[in-house]
Amino acid sequence: MASHSVVSPHDQKVTWVELFFDLVFVFAVTQVVDILENRFGWVVVIKALLVFWLIWWAWTQFTWALNAADTTHPHVELGTLIATAIAFFMAVAVPLAFEVQPLAFAVPYVLVRGVGLYIYSWVACESPSQRVAVRKFTLVSISGLLAVLAGGFYSGEAQYWLWGIAIILDLLAAAVGGRQEGWNLHAEHFAERHGLFVIIALGESLIVAASRLSGLELSPDRLAAAVLSVAVTCGLWWIYFTRAKPELDRTLESRTGVEQSTMARDVFSLLHFPMVCGIIAYAFSIEEAMRHPAEPLHTGVRAALATGIVLFAGGMVPAMWRANGTLLLSRALVVIVLAVSVLVISAAPAITLTIVFVGTVAIALLEESTFTA
Repeated sequence: MASHSVVSPHDQKVTWVELFFDLVFVFAVTQVVDILENRFGWVVVIKALLVFWLIWWAWTQFTWALNAADTTHPHVELGTLIATAIAFFMAVAVPLAFEVQPLAFAVPYVLVRGVGLYIYSWVACESPSQRVAVRKFTLVSISGLLAVLAGGFYSGEAQYWLWGIAIILDLLAAAVGGRQEGWNLHAEHFAERHGLFVIIALGESLIVAASRLSGLELSPDRLAAAVLSVAVTCGLWWIYFTRAKPELDRTLESRTGVEQSTMARDVFSLLHFPMVCGIIAYAFSIEEAMRHPAEPLHTGVRAALATGIVLFAGGMVPAMWRANGTLLLSRALVVIVLAVSVLVISAAPAITLTIVFVGTVAIALLEESTFTA
């Protein structure tokens, strides 16, 4: 009997094991929201950014690896399940990542990255050009993993610096790897994985809000804030998935070789990071809105909401510009007006969320003629 090749087929589709893997990582997103809970100061934001970059980069590295692998291969499935189990403990340890037990996060993080690098190296054995690309990426990545592990033995500034160095090394690995031929990217599968991550993260933002809503008195103010939170989340879904995301997908599929792999790296692996950061900031803000629905939103909460809108809705502007040179000027202008309005208008959550919802509708209407259906 012929052996089952580990290399992905040309018609690679997202499989159940990948979706299972993604769910654990999006759980880590809600854990990052908990880091921001009750405060939105600079130090806390830096902590959230550091730990979420590591989470994101572990996920995106695995996405590249599974894009190259046949995810129906039993050994790949087993490896992905092992990585999912390890990622669960990584996600659980997110609130402990600073001061309390940094190693409780760092160790499973390094392990899950290691499983991903092993799978990628295994798949690359069947392609000389891919083997060279993966080897160079892996060598730089190992340096970053050592920095993360070293940071697990410290707390305070030393930990921040070591994990910051790890991020720089991750970016260096992406730059070095992106210059290589042989990634053999399956564009449809790759874009679909990122879309699934975004949609699950948006769903988790509603779960965060619902967790605060349940058990509390369902006053008219809280009910209004809840309804508008759902409306805004649907609006964010609309301005990402209906026109902009399909255009990014089509552009990626039209590219080949290094041009395609560097676009995938820049638009999806790098520029989607601030977009998902925007979802985290947005989730934190609506969680706070559920807690105090009758009071004007605190300055820090308004800052979080404005930041979330800028990063998620506005993040599509540089992504589209990098993909095909299209400048989403109307989106950029509406996002700026929205962010300023949220920051300067001190109002109850229902009023602020109504402003945001009107802004998302405006973006959707203005972009209706920008993209072809």
